[in-house]
Amino acid sequence: MAITEVFAGIAVADYPAALTWYERLVGRTADVHPNETEAMWQLRPGSWIYIASDQKRAGSSFVTVLVDDIDAFVAELSGRDIETGEIDTIPGAVKRVRIIDPDGNKIQFGQPLS
Repeated sequence: MAITEVFAGIAVADYPAALTWYERLVGRTADVHPNETEAMWQLRPGSWIYIASDQKRAGSSFVTVLVDDIDAFVAELSGRDIETGEIDTIPGAVKRVRIIDPDGNKIQFGQPLS
């Protein structure tokens, strides 16, 4: 059996506010709205993030997304009014930045160091 897709779910309390924030984070509207409380973005073939209204679990999600240029990505986020933490480096492994969404969910972006 081969894994062909990954869906990383993020629980949110205020779906309309979260939808607006994640549209800014991703830089576009959602690709799929399965219903009135979920939205999905395909980041690349086989890689998706989605938000779902779930007040009990909101704020406890943690997702990591890898990018090819963390410095450029952080600059793009700044232009979309998304506040980020400082970029740090795990020597020999990855440069990374952490973002906290309005519910307290943690989204980490990393650039592998080759």
